[in-house]
Amino acid sequence: MSTTNRVLAGPSGECCFTGFRHEGTPVGNTITIAEVPTYFVEGSAKNGSDAKRRILIFFADVYGPFFQNNMLVQDFLAQNGFTVLGIDYFMGDPVHSHDGEEGFDRAKWMEKSHKIAHEVIPKWWEAVNRKYGNEANYCVVGYCFGAKYTMELSNDDAIVAAALAHPAFLNEDHFRKIKKPLMLSCAETDHTFPLQSRRIAEDILVERKAQYFFQVFSGVEHGFASRSDPSSPDGRWGKEQSAHGIALWFHRFLDESFQNGKGQFSANL
Repeated sequence: MSTTNRVLAGPSGECCFTGFRHEGTPVGNTITIAEVPTYFVEGSAKNGSDAKRRILIFFADVYGPFFQNNMLVQDFLAQNGFTVLGIDYFMGDPVHSHDGEEGFDRAKWMEKSHKIAHEVIPKWWEAVNRKYGNEANYCVVGYCFGAKYTMELSNDDAIVAAALAHPAFLNEDHFRKIKKPLMLSCAETDHTFPLQSRRIAEDILVERKAQYFFQVFSGVEHGFASRSDPSSPDGRWGKEQSAHGIALWFHRFLDESFQNGKGQFSANL
């Protein structure tokens, strides 16, 4: 067994700060949990009370949970049977609020943002547990910046399953320590989580006998699951199928109908 702890998903690069804005009308609301702004969207009524017991924790990329694209993704997940909570660990200061700002130091912003996230996530998560209780089923998904916090939170006993989309800030030990089912939604071209690193991660998961699932989309790059070009067939397909796959992954472990292969859903994104 290897004793190295190499970086597999590197720090955010230029690909993490570019993309396309998507069209749509978000339906969620802003609430406050443990003094932290949170995007909240309740599960679709067609799913009944079950959606209120399925809590999906959404850890956003550097654009934060209130960015148009990320709200639409969270809305889609809610349409498919989850009450979604998107924590704003940037505390109102996502990276795009600095667009065009002369002298903006992205590295300092990133350092500050990680520090704040480390401070607010534990108290926020504790408050979520108090709010929804032990009877709820929790899952967690992280995009890019949020991947690290997804892997860390997934080892909490309350979490049923986890998912990542084009992750950043991960090392080998994150994969060695995973205790819950893990899905990774990946881009063919990703300088942050390249092919070689993806294969090392898979080797570790196999070695650990973890329960995992990779989906890899050709013709797309890092950021595709939230900021892909809507005019690109590959980009649109990748974004939509990533979201569908993440929802299905969680339902697999939460719903008896999906566990025996009879579950189904559909919604637009």
